[in-house]
Amino acid sequence: MKIVRVETLISRGAFANSPEWAALRDEVHTAVRAADWPPGSGSFTIRPESGKKRGEGNGVKPIKDETIRRLVRSGLNHKARTAAGQPVLHNEWVAEAPWPVGERIRPGNMDAAYYCDEGIVCLEWETGNISSSHRSLNKMCLGLLQGAIKAGILVVPSRALYPYLTDRIGNIAELEPYFPVWSATPCEEGILEIVVIEHDATSDTVPRIPKGTDGRAQV
Repeated sequence: MKIVRVETLISRGAFANSPEWAALRDEVHTAVRAADWPPGSGSFTIRPESGKKRGEGNGVKPIKDETIRRLVRSGLNHKARTAAGQPVLHNEWVAEAPWPVGERIRPGNMDAAYYCDEGIVCLEWETGNISSSHRSLNKMCLGLLQGAIKAGILVVPSRALYPYLTDRIGNIAELEPYFPVWSATPCEEGILEIVVIEHDATSDTVPRIPKGTDGRAQV
């Protein structure tokens, strides 16, 4: 998988310039780049098929899940650790940690989170539509505003990858007009970045990436 662009919307304070953030950022980028299709191929080749019609196009969830597995070395998500009576891991990535903001609106879980002395680093991989992308960025900005998170990273497809995925998935082209809004979040310290991903190649001979589900929607 290629990272074709990293858009830094917010970078303020000591943590943004720290070696720890640089290492975490590199860790995320390495996990993203390691996503491949077909599995084990070492590169990301996608079937160039539009996702507008039901039963066609490629899913997103298997790509996200592979990246999260690479980050979460413990193999357990937040809910499983809680059920097992285990504490939240410190200085390690954990999957499906609850959002620390907006409890009244049931904000759901972060795809992955890293708990460190400076605060929480949040990773979201977009599998929903453009409204979902806006919600993710808004929750990150609220977390930065309230001091509930230290950094937020959203992974979205490029304009070139977008047509081959689930129809109407959130993408960089539709988010870009709103960058000034998110960049203006009033926080003294924090980081907000968007990582834009793209396939390495296309081929009609590779299988479609299967679609998972998010509620009733296929992703």
